Amino acid sequence: MWRMARPRKPLLSRDRIVEAAGALVDAEGLEAVSTRRLAAALGVSGPSLYNHFRTKDEILDAVADAVSSRVDLSMFESVGPGAGGGGEGGGGGDGGQDWRSALQAWAHSYRDALADHPHIVPVLARGPGRRPAGLRVADAVFGAMTAAGWPAAHATRIGALMRYFILGSAVGSFARGFVDDRAAYDPADYPHLGQAHLLAERQREVDEGAFETGLEALLDGLALQYEALRREERPA
Repeated sequence: MWRMARPRKPLLSRDRIVEAAGALVDAEGLEAVSTRRLAAALGVSGPSLYNHFRTKDEILDAVADAVSSRVDLSMFESVGPGAGGGGEGGGGGDGGQDWRSALQAWAHSYRDALADHPHIVPVLARGPGRRPAGLRVADAVFGAMTAAGWPAAHATRIGALMRYFILGSAVGSFARGFVDDRAAYDPADYPHLGQAHLLAERQREVDEGAFETGLEALLDGLALQYEALRREERPA
């Protein structure tokens, strides 16, 4: 009986293309991605990629969505009405998660998913478009906020605000923007940057601290708005 010979190389698939494109983006940035480079990395002819993706932008969208799919959304499943301010009445109602804790946990998961893939952030910043994982993220955030009692308009703004903050924190490092050279910060020119040359070696401490400070401030502000809205809803 004749048996079909196995292909010497794995068959081309969307997953293989996305994996190869993601590795290229991580290593060299968005501009490094081309059908020629991808075809060479996969050991196939360039036109064969078009059996799976019509354009380079479609490939980059798929890479971005693969990153979005790693974001944990489980914290939104049990969000319910509640103050969410962390103080009295700050629970989520009926034993559910409060909206503030859910946003905090999600922000960390989202940032962690982006930590190793900062070059794909500009694609994610365009919005979810038609990307399934990106749309699931938007749906989960909006659904949880409205379930917690936020008006729909406010829930939309919260989703946008959180994305601005999280994606912005992943674009680059504030600490690495300074050089490890005391002479670069002459006190005669920059009287308040005498310790700036130490920032680069403390990059993780500085950047993670900035993220935590900003996240707490953002959530504190939202909690105040939430309480104000609830007071307006209470009968006089």
